[in-house]
Formats: sequence, structure tokens, C-alpha cells
Amino acid sequence: MLNITATRRNNRRSSELNMAPLIDMVFILLIFFLVTTSFVKETGIEVSRPTAATVTGQSTATILIGIDPGNRIFMEHREIDVRAVRANVERALAENPEAAVVVVADRASSTGTAIQVMDGCRMAGAQNVSLAASLPEGLGP
Repeated sequence: MLNITATRRNNRRSSELNMAPLIDMVFILLIFFLVTTSFVKETGIEVSRPTAATVTGQSTATILIGIDPGNRIFMEHREIDVRAVRANVERALAENPEAAVVVVADRASSTGTAIQVMDGCRMAGAQNVSLAASLPEGLGP
């Protein structure tokens, strides 16, 4: 004779789902994505970029240097002196020699300051130095 109660009790035990391997898998995926993600270092300031119709994107890893309207220079969320641009760019290029330097200057900043910063970048050994701009209103996607 079949014992229905014992059969139901056995079915309940066998239908449990072990969550430990699933949680382990989620953590492994999380670690994988954290390790493979490249983080962009920002300048640390908000600027109003000038517009240009011939703007092109930068495909390589970049070193960003910001210039605010008061001609203060920022790199990696800290203010630096114009004389320290070369040393900071040399240090950043030591970490990533193929990196391009992008100078993000506010439209109200002095052209002379932007030229001094770009000159310091070239003296540091940067091969690709460019000035950031944004597309005009009607041309952007």
C-alpha cells in the first residue's frame, strides 16, 4: 500500500533550490565586469565648450585637462599650476603611453592659457593633443 503523505513529504524536499552556486556566479560576473571596465578620469570642473562643425570623437584612452573661465587648470579633480602640467602629463603617460591628451577649455577662458597647457603636454611627450569642442545645435544627433 502506498503512503501518500510520505510521498508528498519527499517531493517537497526534492524541489528545494540551492541558491549558493547562483550567488557565486553573480559575484564572479560582478568581479569580471569591474576588472574589465575602463574608467574615464574627469577633469573635475564643468565647462561650456566652444562649438565646431568638424568635431570628431576620440577612440583611444584619454587624459583630460580642464580650463575654467577663470583660467584655472584642473586635472583628475584637482587644481594644478600651468608649470605642473608637464609633470602631471608625464606621470599619466607613464601609466598609459598610448593615451591622447584632450584639453577641455571653457569658451570664456584665455587662448593663451590653452596654448600653454597644450605646449606643456607636447613637452611631456604626448603625441596626440587636441582641444575639446561640441557640435552646434542643428548638427548634433
